[in-house]
Amino acid sequence: MTPTLVRNHRDADASAPADAGTRARDWAEIQERMLAPLYEAVYDRLEVGPATRMLSLGCGSGLAMLVAAARGAQVTGVDSDRERLALARARLLPEEGVEGAPAHRARLHESGPPAGAGADGAPYDLITVFEPIGCAAGDAEGLVPALESALPLAARGATVVLTGWGPPERCATAPVLRVAARLTESSRPQRPGGWRPTLRDDLEDVAARAGLKPDGSGRVSCPFGYADPDSAVRGLLSTGLFDAAVRATDRSQVEKEVAEALHPYRRADSTVWMPNVFRYLVCAT
Repeated sequence: MTPTLVRNHRDADASAPADAGTRARDWAEIQERMLAPLYEAVYDRLEVGPATRMLSLGCGSGLAMLVAAARGAQVTGVDSDRERLALARARLLPEEGVEGAPAHRARLHESGPPAGAGADGAPYDLITVFEPIGCAAGDAEGLVPALESALPLAARGATVVLTGWGPPERCATAPVLRVAARLTESSRPQRPGGWRPTLRDDLEDVAARAGLKPDGSGRVSCPFGYADPDSAVRGLLSTGLFDAAVRATDRSQVEKEVAEALHPYRRADSTVWMPNVFRYLVCAT
């Protein structure tokens, strides 16, 4: 973490999520790295390397792309969050616009998939979705249309990887996520989008709706570890999973109740450690 990049705005409207820039920095500096074991496991299994042309849907601030690019892959990322995308650009294209800079190793696009194939004109042979689904009702609704838009850019027989939360009993973070559902539902009963238990076939259901053929799966341990409870609260709220709760109550109450829910996972040195398991599904177009 870089303290100068993670700022608190306590005087902001307590009924709204933190400003987009702060939340994007919290995601990039605190939370995104928690999924690094998932990225590495997928890349190891698929032997991602110089021959790989990857399209990352929901690329966020670009860590998964950075890991793939370090293996030599040609990477393209798409995300609708401008603040996260700006951080991805700083990571992946630090010399963009500088005279004499080397050719771009990555391409980044806001919102939908790019109009064409990869930088070399060849179709993508790998499409990844590393934003896990399966912990909120309706959290996969936008994924099928995104896949349908991206698949025409992929080579015949290309690989698509979908990711999701593992079983609640294997995810220590699940009880903390229930805080968001409880606060939201207590204020606005039957509001859609609340926490729900992960279902065994969440990923397979998305694959079927997108016309993909499952071709293997795996589970990866991704513990959430934080330097202190404040970092844990900021990191978890940066995911966006608590936004509805903040709107239904206020940010200070959500922060307080999330901090209380973290007590079972605090260690003697004040660090926070929550074991989690994530699942990935490998599909063929």
